[in-house]
Amino acid sequence: MIVVIEGISASGKSTWCNAHGADHTIPETGPVQNVPCEQSDPQGAAAYWAGRNVLRWQTALAMEQRTGLALCDTDPLKLHYTWCLWQIGEVTEQQWQLSVQAVRATIEGRKIGFADAYFVKTIDPDLARAQARVDMTRRRQKLDLHVRLQPALLKWYEVLDKVLPDRVQFGFPDELPTMHELNRYPGLAVFDDLIAALPA
Repeated sequence: MIVVIEGISASGKSTWCNAHGADHTIPETGPVQNVPCEQSDPQGAAAYWAGRNVLRWQTALAMEQRTGLALCDTDPLKLHYTWCLWQIGEVTEQQWQLSVQAVRATIEGRKIGFADAYFVKTIDPDLARAQARVDMTRRRQKLDLHVRLQPALLKWYEVLDKVLPDRVQFGFPDELPTMHELNRYPGLAVFDDLIAALPA
């Protein structure tokens, strides 16, 4: 099984993963270097992040093969992040479209797919800020940005739930429920349906 644990920063994703499957967790992408500039090289940046997402997906597949379960601390297919940024005016429509093209190529090549289950948590912004203040392990410099992203993040997974039913649940379960492996590579038509169904 490949399971995605999703939510904004300080919503408790890593805490949940550590409590329910620390040895199965694919951690969130940490700080990276030599990333192409979004403004001066938007196509290069889109290709770079699509490649990073493929790497996380391949890591999840390897974890699943080794242990039977991969818990992804945030979605490897992280196209939602660029869409959310576009929704709040932090990136341009061109940057969004270039990201779609880059990810679409990885979908077409079956280099990345959709997880078997997604658990998406909503959190009160004040609680997220309070949790961030007491977590000394991270600086969370973009917490205010993530708070602004939460409505769009939830909308993304509402749309995904319509395009690929029975995979998305809102909230983190007390225990990991029994699940079944689903079709992870449903094809470009499903990806295109997801993109088309998103609010512009």
